[in-house]
Amino acid sequence: MCGICGIASTNGSAVTDRVAAMSATLVHRGPDSFGEFSDGDIALAARRLSIIDLETGDQPIANEDGTLHVVQNGEIYNYRELRRELEHAGHQFRTQGDTEVPLHLYEEHGDRFAERLRGMFAIAIWDARRRRLVLARDRFGIKPLYYRAADGELAFASELRALPRGEIDLDALEAFLAFNSIPAPLTIFREIRKLPPGQLLTWEDGRLALKRFARPAPIVELREDEEAELVEELRSRVRDSVRAHLVSDVPVGVLLSGGVDSAFLAALAAEESSESLRTFSIGFEERSFDELADARLVAERYGTQHRELMLRPDAALLLPALADAFDEPFADSSALPTYLVSQLAAGDVKVALSGEGGDELFGGYYTYAADLLAARVGGLARLAGPLVERLPTSTSRASFDYKAKRFVRAAHLPPLERHHGWKEIFSQELRAQLRGVPSAFDPVDILRDRYRETAGADELARLQDVDLGIYLVDDLLVKTDRASMAHSLEARVPYLDTVVTNLALALPTRHKIRGLSKKVLLRKAAAPLLPREIVHGKKRGFSIPAAAWLRGELEPFARETLSRGTLHRQGFFRPEVVQRLLDDHVDGREDRSRQLWGLLAFTLWYERHVERTPQAAARPEVLVER
Repeated sequence: MCGICGIASTNGSAVTDRVAAMSATLVHRGPDSFGEFSDGDIALAARRLSIIDLETGDQPIANEDGTLHVVQNGEIYNYRELRRELEHAGHQFRTQGDTEVPLHLYEEHGDRFAERLRGMFAIAIWDARRRRLVLARDRFGIKPLYYRAADGELAFASELRALPRGEIDLDALEAFLAFNSIPAPLTIFREIRKLPPGQLLTWEDGRLALKRFARPAPIVELREDEEAELVEELRSRVRDSVRAHLVSDVPVGVLLSGGVDSAFLAALAAEESSESLRTFSIGFEERSFDELADARLVAERYGTQHRELMLRPDAALLLPALADAFDEPFADSSALPTYLVSQLAAGDVKVALSGEGGDELFGGYYTYAADLLAARVGGLARLAGPLVERLPTSTSRASFDYKAKRFVRAAHLPPLERHHGWKEIFSQELRAQLRGVPSAFDPVDILRDRYRETAGADELARLQDVDLGIYLVDDLLVKTDRASMAHSLEARVPYLDTVVTNLALALPTRHKIRGLSKKVLLRKAAAPLLPREIVHGKKRGFSIPAAAWLRGELEPFARETLSRGTLHRQGFFRPEVVQRLLDDHVDGREDRSRQLWGLLAFTLWYERHVERTPQAAARPEVLVER
């Protein structure tokens, strides 16, 4: 795992010192070593977190004659098989790790090299013979890669903080308000873009070109095998992926939430590990959000070295620390416990497995069950709307009133708009009120573009694909990457491995959702390995009691952070609208916690990353460890 960056220039400007300065901003991603390479108007650099090949794996790495150089962030899980193939073809290796493999694959296969890679990666290859820079990002978007093409040069980096800041992109802000994150290729700055998953970027003679090398998608020809056979196959495939993700020259742990996804990984990892597995969990004083007891069941069953934390809100420390760690506005409140459980894990291990992708692939969200239900009762739901809207507001996790109100407000819409409506943060109308002007840009068009690509596939699979390619990539994986790398911890996601996804994308709906039952096949595959309470329990994740906190301990902090003076100074949101949202939430008229969390996240981000130079975040000591 590393932080990578570089510049390729055609304007004659010096690049080496600038790249070194860029690299310095990424030291948290790779504190173990620093390497750089320059060749006239090109420079590459890498900060390394040593995981595999501790002795010879420092980057950049060159080929046999020094005409190619590579830097990589990530892990290639089939590197040993590929290395044997390449050695048989005559390639000579200088290192024992995985980073050199893409370099020789590029020599052998050109731009098709990325198609052969099984893993998570962001890669940059400098081809000196052609004066050509090649960037590639893995097919699931697990590892980030940003770039800026302007003023006769291309600059790239693992994080936005390493690139020059510019003007705020108001379309990106509109998308942030709709989704609580910013979808690729947008970033919060106009001139900077994210390289989308499964894409290759080339820069040659000052010309930039993008092309897609992989696009995971629902398979039209669905698997119709007997369920018992699919259960055994899925368990075998997830085990295969876990085994590959355990390959490391340093200890590996599991971030254990208490839900079936991470518990299944922990069970398999414990069985596949030669040493006692390390597991890490986080809990809350609010009972409906606390999952330590469930996580403990798994830890006790497999005799793991288990550590737990109890979280209490301390906004003055926690939210500014998150704003530092996330160099782009990001408002998924589960980032907070993910940040802290990563901090806990980093005290013991350098690598941790995490369960991202299980919900999108196997049907783990209540919205998927609602999608199927709404197709049958959407009209009736609309008639029940006035009655449902009168339900009192609760602060419990996934409360009935919250889900019921979301359902009736969107059940009558077309499938994609309905699916988005259940998750939307600020509606189009509310965004216009908040900003003071309506926007010509509709963020839902990004979802529509993805949805159109899967015409002909099963309807639920198409909606899952939208989540897999956008929500997972630009929310969940961003959260996991930034929260873990803030503590120099590598997070690996075994469900996002082609060994697993190739089966998941071919499953009929009945193996994912049946009535209100979710993740049907995955739960059956996990059942022999886990306590019944885990297999049949409610969905778990590192979520927080934000609604209760914002009506209690966090209310003074929220009002101070979102003060009229601050909002006027920053100039993005109308203070009277923000005040109304705060009052509605605190008085219990409406659960506005997701909107308020988003406003807090943006305001703190802007203050720390735009209005002043970001400072290194103090790691908060607000936890009680058990």
